Amino acid sequence: MGSVGVLLLNLGGPETLEDVRPFLFNLFSDPEIIRLRFSWLQSPLAWFISTMRAKKSQENYRQIGGGSPLRYITEAQAQALQEQLQQRGTDAKVYVAMRYWHPFTEEAIARIKRDRIEQLVIFPLYPQFSISTSGSSFRLLEQLWQEDPTLERIEHTVIPSWYDQPGYLQAMAQLIAQELDQFAHPDDVHIFFSAHGVPLSYVTEAGDPYQQEIEDCTALIMKTLNRPNPHTLAYQSRVGPVEWIKPYTEEAIPELAAQGVKDLLVVPISFVSEHIETLQEIDIEYRELAEEAGIENFQRVPALNTHPVFIDSLATLVVDALKAPNVQLSEVMRPKKMVKMYPQERWEWGMTTAAEVWNGRLAMIGFIALLLELISGQGPLHFVGLL
Repeated sequence: MGSVGVLLLNLGGPETLEDVRPFLFNLFSDPEIIRLRFSWLQSPLAWFISTMRAKKSQENYRQIGGGSPLRYITEAQAQALQEQLQQRGTDAKVYVAMRYWHPFTEEAIARIKRDRIEQLVIFPLYPQFSISTSGSSFRLLEQLWQEDPTLERIEHTVIPSWYDQPGYLQAMAQLIAQELDQFAHPDDVHIFFSAHGVPLSYVTEAGDPYQQEIEDCTALIMKTLNRPNPHTLAYQSRVGPVEWIKPYTEEAIPELAAQGVKDLLVVPISFVSEHIETLQEIDIEYRELAEEAGIENFQRVPALNTHPVFIDSLATLVVDALKAPNVQLSEVMRPKKMVKMYPQERWEWGMTTAAEVWNGRLAMIGFIALLLELISGQGPLHFVGLL
């Protein structure tokens, strides 16, 4: 076996308030987020929306200390994984590749080339596959491979999803059990799984397996936990005028309160690191919502971060991937099921579900919004939410 590398994929996030607007610009510049008929409009539109949204987003980040902790947590995970692999006898270098902020995917690939890595495991830090998260990163990597012939010398294998890995499930169960035992009556606590949502069209039209994998993952975690607690699965971060997969977190919490639930333990199931959705959306917005609805004890399970059992599970996945037949980027980008990887494969005028592309965080109606803003000074940009 030649020199081995592991490429950890994640979204990225602004580290300071000054980073927020350029981070948003990078996000909106992705043609998989807003797909326009005329490519020359991409950058102007990205500038326009990122400028419009920067102030609101900065306020959200200000509430959690002025920036996202995602980079340093991901880098800590990478270091812990590298050390665990070395303890197992696998001498591998672990690299971090962020989609929309430093260290960018292109930066990580440059380091991999510099280090003359010969065998690479491509590893998304999203347990469940979605076309809006892992799929977006895979598509970028496939493009880089096509543009740079020197990358062909790197033998790569891809881990598309890993929500059913036993060590991951055990780590989640341990964190939940620890928090349950802090309640006066642990068995009566309602466990509330909150996953990041996606538009319904991703599942029904594009064949995204995300919802099914989230549901399967929830069932596996509860089975591993082996506690009698009732539980609910819902989806957070919904924005925009289209229908998203249900139930919605902001509706499910008041419904549980109306049913008499007093003790609620929230589990951020689709996140393995603390970031804006856990620290601001759950801890601040949903806590306030729950308390106003009558929930007396609202607690949250911490993200996995560098939990030892979790890091060990990542190492197991890497070692197994190195032993198994290689899974190519082309295979995960074009699954056996004949579906469109993105709802919109051609330009469509109008606010149709097929014309709406979502990266897991934003529902965009940007082109129409820009036209309305320019023509009338008014427009639907209030639909466009941010992290």
